[in-house]
Amino acid sequence: MKLYGVTGWKNAGKTTLMERLVTEITGRGLTVTTVKHAHHDTDVDQPGRDSHRHRQAGASQVVLASPRRWALMTELRDAPEPSLADLLPRLDPVDLVLVEGYKRAPHPKVEAWRGANGKQPLAGRNDTIRAIAADGPVETPLPVLDLNDTKAIADFILREVGA
Repeated sequence: MKLYGVTGWKNAGKTTLMERLVTEITGRGLTVTTVKHAHHDTDVDQPGRDSHRHRQAGASQVVLASPRRWALMTELRDAPEPSLADLLPRLDPVDLVLVEGYKRAPHPKVEAWRGANGKQPLAGRNDTIRAIAADGPVETPLPVLDLNDTKAIADFILREVGA
């Protein structure tokens, strides 16, 4: 499975870039799955809903199925968070998995970077970053792509993964 990541500081535009990349790459006829890592508690279910009530009652997993989609929610119940490597085999086969977050995982990444954040790029401290998608000039030996040029960023990623 081909895997590529988008990483960067908070408010650097990672999610917007991911959204644009999915649109661009699927528009080229490729299939894409995304994985988003959150550093905080997140809940895809709402209190009061039947599936939420099942989880609250102690179910380890709850499958929610409808005519349009299905979701599998797994409660860790104090078990360790699974690694990206543990999660990938659970995905259906696709042409490309785009990962937002997991900045320390070993897959290649492009860094979303905004000068207004006032932070140095992560690229100098993370050798899995292959390019920086920036909103302005940045000092780096890596390729610098225009953060707003989705086509160029998609071209770079697809060349990197050989797609």
